[in-house]
Amino acid sequence: MRIEQLVSKAQHLARLADEPSGCATLMEEKKRSHLPGLVVMCRTHPGQVEAPICGPVFGLVLQGSTEISAGMQSLSIASGDLLVVSHDLPVATRVKHAAPFAPYLAVLISVDLTIIRSLAEQISEDWAENKHAQTLEAGSAEPALIEAVDRYLSLPEDSVEANVIIPLIRRELHFRILVGRYGGMLRNLLLPGSHASKIAKAIALIQDGARERLSLTSLASAVGMGLSSFHHHFRSIAGTSPLQYQKDFRMIEAKRLLSLGGRTVTSVALEVGYESASQFSREYSRKFGAPPRNDLPRTGRAKGRAAGGRTPDL
Repeated sequence: MRIEQLVSKAQHLARLADEPSGCATLMEEKKRSHLPGLVVMCRTHPGQVEAPICGPVFGLVLQGSTEISAGMQSLSIASGDLLVVSHDLPVATRVKHAAPFAPYLAVLISVDLTIIRSLAEQISEDWAENKHAQTLEAGSAEPALIEAVDRYLSLPEDSVEANVIIPLIRRELHFRILVGRYGGMLRNLLLPGSHASKIAKAIALIQDGARERLSLTSLASAVGMGLSSFHHHFRSIAGTSPLQYQKDFRMIEAKRLLSLGGRTVTSVALEVGYESASQFSREYSRKFGAPPRNDLPRTGRAKGRAAGGRTPDL
């Protein structure tokens, strides 16, 4: 199976999904595709793609090339390469090679940890913790995985065949990622008491309590780690500090809420945990390069101008 044979199938799915841009939004909006957890990224020009919270997920580049970064890690991947992201992280993408006649094209498939755990029980292999595993792993995809992705993309919509085969192929895809050369951190996640599993739990707690003031001592205690060890391993796996992770998560959530409309900048600031709208505005502008009001739908901005002359520069 040649990687080029998947391009036309992925382009068709991208058109059906209206060429969406971010994996976080698509993971939530699975109705965009009849294939669960599938995201098709299609870019006709080089450039930066905003960093959503993305993971666990694996992706296969079909055409073009890109640079992926999360925290302190940065990887360059191109056609035929596989990417595995083991934890929920803000993943930034900079498309390097793309053109209207040959767009950058990649498929992303969310990792279901329930399937991963079920496979581990079935395999019954005692994995030791891989101290060298990385949160981002990438390299040449194995032919068996490419073939499984091709069969997944080929499934017809609204058919008995698809309903029966989809769970089987998803399980096969998870199996090949788990036991493959780039599944080290996913295997670490399965080990009770591993640093990978403890930091994954900490990330979930930060997300669940994103509006609250973060207590590192309480967070470390909740995942069964000492404070210094927790801080070290969090930075090692997430590529940033817990406090910075919370701030990034708040900003990404705020951007999503603003784009939905029906809210003011101030209400969004409060909703994601800021007490000061002006502080929120400064940090938002620093991260995204523009004030939050720019991400309000046009109708929201028009209402702001009508109510007070102009929308506050927040």
